[in-house]
Amino acid sequence: MANQEGMAMIARSPLFSAIQGCNARFTSFGGWEMPLQFSGITAEHEAVRSNAGMFDISHMGKFTLQAKNLVSQLQRLVPSDLSRLQANQAQYSVLLNPQGGIIDDIIFYYQGEYNTVQKGFIIVNAATTVKDKAWLLEHLDPIQVEFQDLSTEKVLLAVQGPKATEILQKFVDQDLTSIKAFGHLEAIVLGKPAFLARTGYTGEDGFEVMVEPNVGVELWQSLIEAGVVPCGLGARDTLRLEAAMALYGQDIDDTTTPLEAGLGWLVHLDSKGDFIGREVLEQQKANGVQRKLVGLQMQGRNIARHGYSVLSAGEKVGEITSGTLSPTLGYPIALAYLPAEIATVGNQLEIEIRNKTYPAIIVKRPFYRSPSRLSK
Repeated sequence: MANQEGMAMIARSPLFSAIQGCNARFTSFGGWEMPLQFSGITAEHEAVRSNAGMFDISHMGKFTLQAKNLVSQLQRLVPSDLSRLQANQAQYSVLLNPQGGIIDDIIFYYQGEYNTVQKGFIIVNAATTVKDKAWLLEHLDPIQVEFQDLSTEKVLLAVQGPKATEILQKFVDQDLTSIKAFGHLEAIVLGKPAFLARTGYTGEDGFEVMVEPNVGVELWQSLIEAGVVPCGLGARDTLRLEAAMALYGQDIDDTTTPLEAGLGWLVHLDSKGDFIGREVLEQQKANGVQRKLVGLQMQGRNIARHGYSVLSAGEKVGEITSGTLSPTLGYPIALAYLPAEIATVGNQLEIEIRNKTYPAIIVKRPFYRSPSRLSK
């Protein structure tokens, strides 16, 4: 879209009018006009932790791919071994550049093989959709791989929380309890075809649902009537930070490797062949990384925000990448990259806030683990 002067306009979700009717406060995010909050960040956060909340994440990039050798082609672009996936399983991973830096974090949903053709979805971040699409098209065989961009054509809703499955089940024809974490399937939602995945970005159990726009509007209203609390970007950020889930552009980017970011569990060097960035990761695995992303707990009520300096013995050793006051835990938490030699749980540091320093301690990640999610 463009305005009268030819300047690019901000994008809006197909649910914009419905969300606007819920008294949302909006903000700009990744080129989209998104709800920041509805009833309030803390109230929304607590709803997800104790009951059920939902987020309009239609801004995220959505790609469908199919090819006879789809998995083997994607294997070259990620450090994770996608050949391990069975039909209707998903893998969280990262696209890497030749320096081992993270182009974006993604989820690949493998749907299986149909008449020798392998099919799947890739979900990417909104702000990197154009970049990711170009990278994928550059490195996938255009003759063999059928690629479709559904980013602006589908609604994507995340329904999260201990009661999410129970409430969402009322509108779905398949048994949601049969789907394991990172499982997915095609089903009928409100009488129409849908794609459902047991994934999320809150640290709680829940589902992400992809449907046509008109179905999305109906589902949004139906879930509200069923007691699901609408949530905005503010609560999404506090929830994901408690679960120590990285935010692209802050905690990870094309200058950070998955080993530096504590995402070593995504790197399967022993079970797969060559991939972009492999040599760098092999060297880091052998020699150790120079810096690590760590969790910090402030020793008071002062909040360490993005960009604040981290000090050790009076010397700057890093910067905060993400920080907030944890609604669940009741104290400030943060993430920061620190030199590997001091990135040890229990180490005491200082955070510079408005020209004063305040104590913090390195703690284990995640900051919070959901009891309901652990039971799945």
